[in-house]
Amino acid sequence: MTDRVIDRPRSRGFLFLDSHPAGCRQLVSDMWETVPAPTTPPPADGPVALVIGSSAGYGLAAALAGLKRAGIRGICVSFEKPGSARRTATAGWYRTAATAELAREAGRDMVFLNGDAFSDALKEQVADLVAERFGGKLDHLIYSVAAPRRTDPETGTTYASVLQPIGAPSRTRTLVFDGEGAPEVKEVETAPATEEDIAQTVAVMGGADWERWIDHLAGRGLLAEGFSTAALSYIGSSLTEAIYRKGTIGAAKAHLEGTARTLDKRLSELVGGRAVTSVNGAAVTQSSTAIPGIALYVGLLRGVLGEQVVSPTAQLGELWDQLTGARPLDLDEEGRVRLDRWELTPQVQAAVAERWQRATTENIAELADLDWFHGEVHRLYGFAVPGVDYGAPVATEVPWPQESA
Repeated sequence: MTDRVIDRPRSRGFLFLDSHPAGCRQLVSDMWETVPAPTTPPPADGPVALVIGSSAGYGLAAALAGLKRAGIRGICVSFEKPGSARRTATAGWYRTAATAELAREAGRDMVFLNGDAFSDALKEQVADLVAERFGGKLDHLIYSVAAPRRTDPETGTTYASVLQPIGAPSRTRTLVFDGEGAPEVKEVETAPATEEDIAQTVAVMGGADWERWIDHLAGRGLLAEGFSTAALSYIGSSLTEAIYRKGTIGAAKAHLEGTARTLDKRLSELVGGRAVTSVNGAAVTQSSTAIPGIALYVGLLRGVLGEQVVSPTAQLGELWDQLTGARPLDLDEEGRVRLDRWELTPQVQAAVAERWQRATTENIAELADLDWFHGEVHRLYGFAVPGVDYGAPVATEVPWPQESA
C-alpha cells in the first residue's frame, strides 16, 4: 500500500487531477445514510439489477438507492482508472470500492465490473454473469452513461460528443472560481455545432448503446417477466436550454427518449416489460460541471431552495419505488418519469431567473450558495468531506472489488 498525504487537491477549473480515498469512502457512506429506508425491509433474494455507469453522479445514486431501498443484487458497471506513480486512482475507483463494502455489509450479492460499457465483450461478460450467478433472469436495468466518446463495436468507428448549441452561437453567463476559490461571473460564447457534431454527439449520448444492451440481453433470453429499464436524463431550465436541451446534448437526449418509446413497445410485447427515461433534477456532478452556465444555475438554484434541493439519492430512491411497483410511475405526457418537478415549478424558476439576471461577480455570494457549490465540486473527488483528516497519510492503492462466489 502506498501512503500519501493529500491535503490539497490539484485542479484545472472543475477538473481535479487527484482524488482522496478516505474522502471518497466517507462521501459514499454519507450518501448511503441519505437514502430513505424502505417501510418494509427488502427480502434477502431481492430483484436482480444491472446498473450501467454506477461509479458517479446519478448512476452511483442509483446503485446505492437500489441496494438500500429495493434490496437489489446483481451487477454494477463503470469505467475507472487505477492509481499510478504520478496520480491517485480516479474518484470513481474509490467510490466503487466503498459501494462494494456497503453491499457486503448489507448482505447483497453485487459484482462490480470495470470496463467499456459500449463494448460487446463487456455485454457478453454481464450476460454470462446473469446466466450463471443470478438465476438467468434480469429484473431491472438502469442506464446512466456520460462519456466523451464511443466506439461502435460493429463498425469500429469512434464518435466524439461535443457541448455546443444548434443553429446559432450561444452566449451564456457562467460561474468560475480562481485558484484561491474566489468566484467570478462571466459571459462565454460557444459556436454552433455542425451537422457532423450533432450526429456524433447523438451516436455517443443517444439511445444506441442502451438499445444494444437490451438487444443483447433479450437475445440471450435473460429478461425476466415484467422487466423494466430506465435511462437517466435531464431537461433543465430555460436559462440553460440553448447550450443544453436545445443543443447537441439535447439532441442526444431526444434520441434517448425516442429509443425509450421503441423499447417500451418491444418489451411490452416480449416480457410484459417497460422502458422509460427518468428526468432527474439538477445536481453537481462531474459531467454537469463541464457544461457552460450549469455551475451558475445550480448555485443560484441552491440559493433559492436551500435544503429543499432534492438529493440524487432521494430521487433515485423514488425511481426504484416506481420501477419495483411500490408506487405508480409518475409519467408526463411524453411517457417520461419526472423526478425534477421540485426544480421546475414556475415559482422556483422565476426566482432563479431573477437572480440570474442580477448576478455579478460582486453580488454572487449574496444570490447563490457558493460555499455549498464549491464544497460539492470538491466532494466529487473526496475533498471537503466532513469528518476526514486531510492531514493524515492515506493508502492510495485501493484494490478493485473482487468477485466472490
